[in-house]
Amino acid sequence: MGKHSTGSRLRVTISAVASQDQIDTRRRDTSRKLDPARRSALGQFMTPSSTARFMAGMFTSISDSEVRLLDAGAGVGSLISAFVDRCLVAPPKSLHVTAWEIDPVMRAGLSTTLETCRIAANSAGCGLDAQVHAEDFIESATGGLFAGNRPPFTHAILNPPYKKITGTSSHRQMLRGVGIETVNLYTAFVALALDMLAPGGELVAIVPRSFCNGPYYLPFRRYIFERAALRAMHLFGSRDQAFREDGVLQENIIIHLVRGVAQEEVRITMSENDTFADLGELMHPFHDIVKPEDPQSFIHIPTGGRQSALDASRLTFQPLEGLGLKVSTGPVIDFRLREHLKDMPGRNTVPLLYPGHFSAARVCWPIPDFRKPNAILRNADTERWLFPAGRYVVVRRLSSKEERRRIVASIVEPDDFSTEKVGFENHLNVFHIEREGLPEALAYGLAAWLNSTAVDEHFRRFNGHTQVNATDLRHMPYPPAAVLESLGAWYAQNLTAPQQQLDQRIEAIL
Repeated sequence: MGKHSTGSRLRVTISAVASQDQIDTRRRDTSRKLDPARRSALGQFMTPSSTARFMAGMFTSISDSEVRLLDAGAGVGSLISAFVDRCLVAPPKSLHVTAWEIDPVMRAGLSTTLETCRIAANSAGCGLDAQVHAEDFIESATGGLFAGNRPPFTHAILNPPYKKITGTSSHRQMLRGVGIETVNLYTAFVALALDMLAPGGELVAIVPRSFCNGPYYLPFRRYIFERAALRAMHLFGSRDQAFREDGVLQENIIIHLVRGVAQEEVRITMSENDTFADLGELMHPFHDIVKPEDPQSFIHIPTGGRQSALDASRLTFQPLEGLGLKVSTGPVIDFRLREHLKDMPGRNTVPLLYPGHFSAARVCWPIPDFRKPNAILRNADTERWLFPAGRYVVVRRLSSKEERRRIVASIVEPDDFSTEKVGFENHLNVFHIEREGLPEALAYGLAAWLNSTAVDEHFRRFNGHTQVNATDLRHMPYPPAAVLESLGAWYAQNLTAPQQQLDQRIEAIL
């Protein structure tokens, strides 16, 4: 259970290095000079000064002797400026800054920022030296640049680039060479920076929330938990606020890791936007964040002061396989089977179901003038992608951020069609038993469970994006089959019941 704090220890300070307006003006001027195509290729968006100062405030220990800071992908130096400002509250004897920035336009702004930092540090009686690498950070960090007698860093502050790494890219091969398996530049930067920290060294980074769940980021989650303690996470209430000037809609969080120390409670802070005017704080035990029994190590981010309804329940939950069920992504990828698709059903066709065919928990098919095909030919080329006609529970893979629920479950009945087979398009998740349909009571109970507010709230705690993957559904908690069957007997007679009525049934079960 989270513990409320009466006041936050995180403060957004007024800079002694440069004013917030100066830093933001430099950032915006530089942004206008950047080539949009190159900026997209680098996957980098610069940090607003208010967020930079908040991030600098998350560090809990600043040495009074020597501080060695790493910033990989430094941009114009907003994070460095904020960190130096934090240090100068009680100046250390020496401050060393090592930055990477591959873009020459950004390096010009970075040079100006570092000179301002030097002047402020000298005035405070603190020596500051800075080194800027114009090379690719992954190449440098995996190529032995910091091997040997180079001292490790005491702090790292990062706004790493966000861009996928393909399996055959040179970056992927470099990372594998040092034992890092990951699929995005941002997680690669965090993993490498973490390894370059001294024991007890701290890392603060603003990153997309996507690493918190899903199979692709499991190696990264294991990597950081084997090497560091998660001390804090910050959540923005609005997903488009962290980099709103750049039009970035990816939900971002700020994480605070400490290298090589024991895991303790985790501080969860929240604000609606980057003004941090409504900052709230909770403390949670680590087992609330990463469930000990979860082999996927999903990261749950509690956003309220109470346990979720599922966590508070006395029911014994299990993953989907405990029910003898499976869930798969719809196997029909339409553009690969384009020559077999038909606008409307006809001779030798079977239904092809898209998310748009589902409404009010049931299927509506065919739809005249539908923007997608309603049918697919059944032949030797398509047979392997089709399911036998039967009773299935279907969940859309994508939702919009405005929708009330992330998980929306519908039911396909065997008598919805007169064909022996049915096709499920790739934007659907399909619950089945070895590619066969489900018993009636179990199917309706499963759909009711997935459509409940309690399950939706639980899902949002570890899933920060609008996509619902089969892996996520596989590892969601499910009650015993008997409980679902009892719920299903009611839901089959009340399929159009208001959400409040369904939630009351779920609450009674929990």
